[in-house]
Amino acid sequence: MDTLTALTQRVSVPRLTDPGPSDDQLRRLLEAAIRAPDHGMLRPWRFIVLRGEERQRLADIMEWRLLKRQPDADQGARDNIRGKALRAPVIIVAVAEVTEHHKVPVWEQVLAVGAAVQNIMVAAHAMDLGAMWRTGDLANDESVKEKLGFADKDQVVGFVYLGTPAAPSKSLPDETPDAFLRELPRG
Repeated sequence: MDTLTALTQRVSVPRLTDPGPSDDQLRRLLEAAIRAPDHGMLRPWRFIVLRGEERQRLADIMEWRLLKRQPDADQGARDNIRGKALRAPVIIVAVAEVTEHHKVPVWEQVLAVGAAVQNIMVAAHAMDLGAMWRTGDLANDESVKEKLGFADKDQVVGFVYLGTPAAPSKSLPDETPDAFLRELPRG
């Protein structure tokens, strides 16, 4: 698949199944990620690749967080939250390990990791893999960052779920760039 086709036809795939990406495919996805724009060459991206039983460790963190917030959560809620870590064969946790007080502001470093995740998403599509980028409360929880091995200053940019699409991809509406263009105000 050529680059422009991958960029213009990529869609998120919420239902994923086995097989997940092979070792070679994972390496290629991460190679694409680390080619993202990076002002100052700080290389702020860090990745945790979870597959197989390793996903249970993320499930443990998710359940721990649920019980911290809702100590009386029933078994159904606990099973539901644990299942979120198991809804794809592979999960890449993308984190911005930022350098504070640098000429490159923290927000630019976080955007660089966002660009790295976008590269993963497009590369996955080009390899006929399904991918879904998730964030939510889990990504913004300070104690979750600590459980993942990161400092308060760092930012979880997303959880990228990868696998084989379990259903046909949804189609996106036809849109043109004109709908999103604005002119610079006069004056």
